[in-house]
Amino acid sequence: MKKLRKHIWEHLPAYLLAVFGLVVSVALDMLSPLLTREIIDDVIGNGNLGALKGILLGILAIGIGRFIFGYVKEYLFDVTGARIAANMRKDVFTHIQGLSADFFDRTGTGELMSRIKDDVDRIWDGVTYVSMLTIEVVVHTSLILFCMYRINWKLAVIPTVCMAVCAALAIYLEKKLDKVYEAISEENAELNTVAEENLTGVRTVKAFAREKYEIQKFLSHNKRYYDLNMEQSRVFVKYHPLFSLVSKLLPLLVLLAGGYFCIYQNFTLGSLGAFVQYSTNIVWPMEMLGWLTNSLSAAIASNKKLKKLYAQTPSITEPEHPVILPEVSGKITFDHVSFMRDEREILSDISFTLEAGRTLGIMGATGSGKSSIIHLLQRLYDSSEGTILLDDTDIRDLSLKQLRSNISIVMQDVFLFSDTIRENVRLGKREYVTDSIVREAARASQANGFIEELGNGYDTVIGERGVGLSGGQKQRISIARALAKKNPILIMDDSTSALDMETEHEIQQTLKQLQNTTKLIIAHRISAVRNADEILYLQDGRIAERGTHDTLLAQQGLYYETYMAQYGEFLMEKEA
Repeated sequence: MKKLRKHIWEHLPAYLLAVFGLVVSVALDMLSPLLTREIIDDVIGNGNLGALKGILLGILAIGIGRFIFGYVKEYLFDVTGARIAANMRKDVFTHIQGLSADFFDRTGTGELMSRIKDDVDRIWDGVTYVSMLTIEVVVHTSLILFCMYRINWKLAVIPTVCMAVCAALAIYLEKKLDKVYEAISEENAELNTVAEENLTGVRTVKAFAREKYEIQKFLSHNKRYYDLNMEQSRVFVKYHPLFSLVSKLLPLLVLLAGGYFCIYQNFTLGSLGAFVQYSTNIVWPMEMLGWLTNSLSAAIASNKKLKKLYAQTPSITEPEHPVILPEVSGKITFDHVSFMRDEREILSDISFTLEAGRTLGIMGATGSGKSSIIHLLQRLYDSSEGTILLDDTDIRDLSLKQLRSNISIVMQDVFLFSDTIRENVRLGKREYVTDSIVREAARASQANGFIEELGNGYDTVIGERGVGLSGGQKQRISIARALAKKNPILIMDDSTSALDMETEHEIQQTLKQLQNTTKLIIAHRISAVRNADEILYLQDGRIAERGTHDTLLAQQGLYYETYMAQYGEFLMEKEA
């Protein structure tokens, strides 16, 4: 990922032109006190009224020049800063998208939102308005001091000392604020995470009457965020008045010392007027130092956060020269696969071969490792031991794009985007999935009926995460999305749990017709896996039983117990 200085380097010509406009604008501003000196000494002191016209034209020209170059400065800084911020936001988002699943397991969504939005905004402010003012303060101060020393070097010592005092205060203030802003950035991420989780799960919060608890949880983070901002304000308020005090004393000291030079030394009133005007003009950079230090500290803290994020690297990587299969048929092999996560064994010695076009059912209690098999097959994680093959090729030798784009998956936790039903079904292969394919997939998933009853049919915009649809309707749209891809591998991860028996039966019939599709079905219902060519029953991450529906029933083991728990009452009624 590009560092901030590389982003600035890419836009260096625009920045240099903006700085040129700034320098010219400030330089023109430096001419005004010199014209004031001419008016006092030449026009008023010597009565040279003929020079007044030229001086007034000079003042007008300075005003027009400052307007033109000031506009160039402001426009280029704003446009360049906006482009840098847009590129940085794109880079941050792209970097996050490239990280592996284990990163998202330990990082909250709110924290990532803070990095993408708040931190980039602070850096944006830092490289535009704040940096522009910082450069302007340096240029402005340097030119004023140069002009002052040219008029009277003894008198110029006073503003030099005042500026040195303000610079020392600014450095001290930056050090005091640096840690505070880093803590504010961290707490802002925590606050966003808590808010995002609660707003996303608001129905769960209400269902369990946890509003009071969640409000207290939010308020505790809000109080911490408030305290940190108050700490920042206390530091700023404590030292910022010192800048104002120095800036207010400076013109007075210059006037007193300059009056002495006018009385006892060869120093004209015009020169004193110009010097007082310069000293008044140097006041605002002193006052700005505290505020600039404040804003720069925030931008520096945010840049540190982004550097930490950029330091994160994906644990799942592609080989430098991946194997590209000419065509994926869908044969899947797990060869003595084990999987450890956070020093905890999830899967142990899993072996099976699923020929292309065949169906494998996986059952087991919650936490037995069923979904982990799917995650390993997709290379969301890598196995700790053993090998996973696709068409007799190690999936670690394949490109992630080819591997994942040939797998259609229907998850138990359905995620639908806030978009039309049509676009949700086309997700992943938008350029290939036509309207006719969308409708065909919807009919196959038994979703066509309720979709056409909606106000805008397939163009109906559904809410975030499918809000407004029932669990069964969301599952059917998710199944339609998988079927529309027509990929060689179809994974169903407990994806019919919210459907009634009749709808599930219809979908099972649809799956039977997919003769050239390798199907891997994870389920708690016997009805979902009973027609599979082979069924694995997992217990504690190991294969406890395997076989067809009939052979597993004959063994009267774990599968048989599950069967009796689901159908025992019905069988007893049938016998009666």
